[in-house]
This record gives sequence, structure tokens and C-alpha cells, in this order.
Amino acid sequence: MASAIGGTLAFAEEKKPNLVIFLTDDQGYNDLACYGSDTVKTPHADQLAKEGMKFTNAYVGSPVCGPSRASLMTGCYPMRIAEAKSKKQLHTVPHTKEVLIPELLKPQGYQSALLGKWHLGTRHTGSDPNGQGFDYFYGTPKFNGAVRIIEESDFRASVLRNHDVIIPVVEQAEMDQLTTLYTEEAVKFITENKENPFFLCIAHSMPHVPLGVSDKYRGKSKGGLYGDVIEELDWSLGEVMKCLKENELDENTLVVFVSDNGPWIEDMIGDHAGSATPLKGSKMTSWEGGPRVPCIMRWTGRITAGVTSDAIVTTMDLFPTIGKLAGAKFPENTVLDGRDIMPLLSGETQDSPHDYYYYYCYKALHAVRNDRWKLVAPRKKSPKWMGWWGRMIEAVDDYELYDLHNDLGEKNNVIKDNPEVAELLKSQLTLMKADLGDGLTPGAGMRSYFKTKKKSAK
Repeated sequence: MASAIGGTLAFAEEKKPNLVIFLTDDQGYNDLACYGSDTVKTPHADQLAKEGMKFTNAYVGSPVCGPSRASLMTGCYPMRIAEAKSKKQLHTVPHTKEVLIPELLKPQGYQSALLGKWHLGTRHTGSDPNGQGFDYFYGTPKFNGAVRIIEESDFRASVLRNHDVIIPVVEQAEMDQLTTLYTEEAVKFITENKENPFFLCIAHSMPHVPLGVSDKYRGKSKGGLYGDVIEELDWSLGEVMKCLKENELDENTLVVFVSDNGPWIEDMIGDHAGSATPLKGSKMTSWEGGPRVPCIMRWTGRITAGVTSDAIVTTMDLFPTIGKLAGAKFPENTVLDGRDIMPLLSGETQDSPHDYYYYYCYKALHAVRNDRWKLVAPRKKSPKWMGWWGRMIEAVDDYELYDLHNDLGEKNNVIKDNPEVAELLKSQLTLMKADLGDGLTPGAGMRSYFKTKKKSAK
């Protein structure tokens, strides 16, 4: 299920590769033309897929913003990540002793920037981007809000440059410019750091509600306001790729396009949400539409171009993959759930390094899958301990088994016809519950730090 790694894993005596993660917020599996959408035009994402590898079984560590981002940055399921005061929260805030990607890369000479949404803590806890290894931060500490129209929300984000407040209150006019602002910052960072190895995470605020789009894309798509937002995000990707090429960096840069979770499909959001078609479910659920996301990886000359892979990969894999490529020293005896996927990306193998993927929804373990089969565990509707966040959890009365190779929509429960498969996957659920826990029951593998002194990644 997991592996402990330590020591230095050297890549080669050559220039260390750059890493660009283009992370969108609440973008559905179907919200790119190359994934089947007929309401948006995404020529730059489509080109990325032609030049790189498109994944049809890419997963995040959790189907909701904060835990998903914590998972990406640490290479672990959110339940494994230690948190402040040793208290496991529904929205993960990594303990300052947890090593994040920029901290892993810093001893190797990397400059790191986070542009956009953070959502993993605040300066008061030490869990802000600058406190967790990023040399430069420009963006919002938290999400935009939780309603369709910003005027309906009491919450307002602010925009910071490192610790300085640049925009005190983000209203609709500012929201409409966020994608452009982040893109301009990305181009500037790449240009200024072209001689250094760098890690750039462009964590766009869109298409999380409330939506915002500039005049140059407003009303231009077939998909309404949401479609306009997606097409402007595609423009942003194009600007980043153009900058890499102009600075002769594209052949030494791993570019990852991925969403943090599936679309927020709920009545309160209405037509401001995306699509997970043909998958069932959405953000905040453990049906496939929640944790399975669009994901494209490109690295000229290193990743096999024009390939669509059905191998299971996760955003947790980025931590060990880029760490190994950079020759980084991993934290001693630290258990990771991610795997080095470079053999898959290079074409050395077509197989996933994961035997199983576990569907954690916040702190609850809902399901497990192997290559073909997904076993869904029984659960109650809207558990009280989850509060507001549990409102989208549907009841499952008994174990259910789905053949994901032939039933993406999870419509046909075939457990009666495959009892041996079900028993095997039940045993894996039992093992994972012992390791990382389930709901209010902790597991032995959950990390916990009782001192506040920060552990070095060096």
C-alpha cells in the first residue's frame, strides 16, 4: 500500500528538470475538448495531449479542495498527513514538520512559486506558502466562496504577494481578472528563473465558484459562463507553454495539467458547475466523478507523445517522481503513498505502479479499486460527524462491486457474480483501515508530531 523511502536518489549529471503544475479548481473530467466536451474549445490542452500523455484513470488523494492539495504536495493520502496539534481535520492543514514539494526541492537549488489558491493553512499556523518552502507566493490563502454569485456570500478572499496584501477584498471585478493576473505572474516567474531549476504551481482559482472571466472571453463559448471560464484557462495554459518555448525550456520541463477534484454539481451552484460525464458523482463524493480528474503530462523527448494511458496514476505520484528526477533527499523513513511514475511516462512500462487505489472522502474510507474492479463499502447518508460537508454523501446499504472497464457510470452492481473479487477487495479495505483509519477511528499509519520544531528536508 505504501513504501518508506530515504536517502538520495540521483537522476543524472545533467541539468535538473523544471516542474510546472497547472492546477485547476473543480474542473470536471469532461471539461476539456480532448476528454469529450462539445461545449468548450481547449486547443492548448488538446495540443498538450498530442505532445504528451493523457490519462483516463488519474486520481487525486481526496475529492475536495484542501485535502486534495495537501495530498499532491506531500505524496500521501490526507489521512496519513500530520496536522497541527495532532488533530485530523476535515480540511487538511499539514503540520509544519511535513515536507512539501518545494521543501523537498530547495536543497537541490530549485526556486519555487505558488500562484493562485493555497487553502492549506495560514501564516498564523506557519502553514502559509512561504512558511512551507515556496520562495514566492501570489494569490489567495483560501477559496473564493461557496455560492454561485459573489454578492450572495459573506466571505471575500484577499490577494497576497508573499505576506503583503495586494487586493484587500476580491469582488466580482477582481474575480474577473484573477486568471489573467496569475498568468502574467507565471510568465514573469519563468522568464526570471530560466537559468535556474524551478518548480511552478499555477493553482488557478477557477472554475470554482463564484466564477470570473475577463471581457476577452466572456460570452465566447458554447458552454455559457462556465465554458467561458474554461476557455480562458486554456488560454492561460497556452501562454505558459509559449513562454517555456520562447525561453527554450520546454525540453527540460515536466508540465502537468490536472484538476484538484471533480465538478461541484449541486443545486446551489446550478449551471456554474462543470461535467464529469460519463462518470457518476462529483466533488465531495467518492463515486468516480469526485476523485477521477482530467490529467495530461508533457515533457518533450522524455514522455511518449500522443499516448492515452488507462493506467492508474495519482497526484500523489508527483512528489516521488520529481524528487527522484531532481536527485532530492527524501525525509528519512517517511512513508509515501505516491510512486515514481517515470517508467510509465517514458514508455518503459504501460503498467501502473499502484496495485490499489483507496477512495477517502474527507476522513471516511468509502471504496477501493484495483485495475478493473471497484468495491464500495456500506455507509450512512450524510454522517453527522461530517457536518455541512457530509450533505452530499449518499447511503450505501451493503457492499457493491463495479466493473470499471465496462461500467464507468457505476450503474450495475455485480457483486453476486464475483464473490471472490469482492472478498479480496474487502481484505484490502480492512488493511487500509488499520493503516490510515476510517471516519472517527484512527489508523496506526497516521503521522503525528507533538513538537512544533520544523523538520528539515535537507
